Amino acid sequence: MSAAVPARGRIDKRQAILTAAFAVFARAGYAQAGVDVIAAEAGVAKATVYSHFGDKETLLREAVAASADQALADNLAAIERITDRGHDLRATLEGVGLRLLQCYCDERSWALRRLLSAEINQFPDLLDIIHTRAADRITDALADRLARLTVSGHLHTSDPLLAAEQFFALLTGPMDKRARLGTRQVPAAELRAFANAAVHTFLHAFAVADSRPAR
Repeated sequence: MSAAVPARGRIDKRQAILTAAFAVFARAGYAQAGVDVIAAEAGVAKATVYSHFGDKETLLREAVAASADQALADNLAAIERITDRGHDLRATLEGVGLRLLQCYCDERSWALRRLLSAEINQFPDLLDIIHTRAADRITDALADRLARLTVSGHLHTSDPLLAAEQFFALLTGPMDKRARLGTRQVPAAELRAFANAAVHTFLHAFAVADSRPAR
């Protein structure tokens, strides 16, 4: 039983380092981010950072991966609200769309995208980390739900993955401009309006004829 205490402490320290590292990398950029600053923000010794991650490059990749994992969990929790029963499909998709937009516009999500944009030339593999750990899995999860709705007769699509990609495009397409890469807070009412508009367009394209919204 006593052996679990140091193991738990090691996990907690690792998480604290990853949280601090992401914040420092996002704030200062990779080149200017000091491991001593990350250690201080994490409340650990600098040597502890190196004992967990070895070097700064590895720490950057692990911090990005941890952020992608959190984004995955948040988005999947929203998508799981879609069931193949299709009860009030429009309202369900509007609620899910709003939650997905909230995830997209979360400050940590904006920070991750800004960090990726800043460091992609030096670390092109960061994009692979984000796609394999989060973006592709989120799209696949939505495609699976849309496929179930197709089988149950609520949607018609021969390619649920393409439909999922188009749903995300309708949702997030205007956000970079509206939010100015996260430097402008998009009001809740505006997010809801964009989610509703995206769902309206999506259902015109993919809902079965008797379920399509009025123009």
